[in-house]
Amino acid sequence: MRVSVIIPTLNEERTISETLARAARSGADEIVVVDGGSSDGTVARAKSTSKAVGPLPAIHLLTAPPGRARQMNAGAAASRGNILLFLHADTELPDGAVAAVTRACGDDGCVGGRFDVRFDTSHGWAPVIATLMNWRSRWTGIATGDQALFVRRDVFTRLGGFPDIPLMEDIEFTRRLKRQGRLAALRLRVTTSYRRWERNGAVGTILLMWLLRALYWLGMSPERLARLYAEVR
Repeated sequence: MRVSVIIPTLNEERTISETLARAARSGADEIVVVDGGSSDGTVARAKSTSKAVGPLPAIHLLTAPPGRARQMNAGAAASRGNILLFLHADTELPDGAVAAVTRACGDDGCVGGRFDVRFDTSHGWAPVIATLMNWRSRWTGIATGDQALFVRRDVFTRLGGFPDIPLMEDIEFTRRLKRQGRLAALRLRVTTSYRRWERNGAVGTILLMWLLRALYWLGMSPERLARLYAEVR
């Protein structure tokens, strides 16, 4: 099985180099970076990192209209792997990540899955929040993008990719995905940035996330949720 790592970016010059380096060391067959129109040095740093990493794995750079769902769908269309692993630009894969994904998808009943998550700091609320995220995801079968979602290409195609919505695309995608078969909840942990929680405060961010998800399940449109999210943060 060939695994393609797809990374949507928008103004991620501080994180993209290390994310790419870790993805390359993870054993990926190819890496596709899809930029949504960054105004900082994201693209330049991605290019310099791809040269430093070398020819294996191949690192492809392309652009797409901004929007995480659109960018990830564009990356999937340009990739060649039969397993797609979607990685946030501020999330780092652990060593052995691709081998773990390949083993999970070696089970014909497994259509995809996600990793456990930890933050890049152990201070304050970070370990508690990460533990709760992992428990919630394992209990509900719903995962978020910072848990590095992966899926078989044929299943991704059958589902029509990520829904073209400005928010909750990961929640909606995994909700649909778990209807297709078993999802692997890998114990191996990706490391994601704690910057959002630090900027807005742990308790405030938790309450905001709960509010947005509750409103989404109650039927509020992703467009209205995106406006609310932008206003609150």
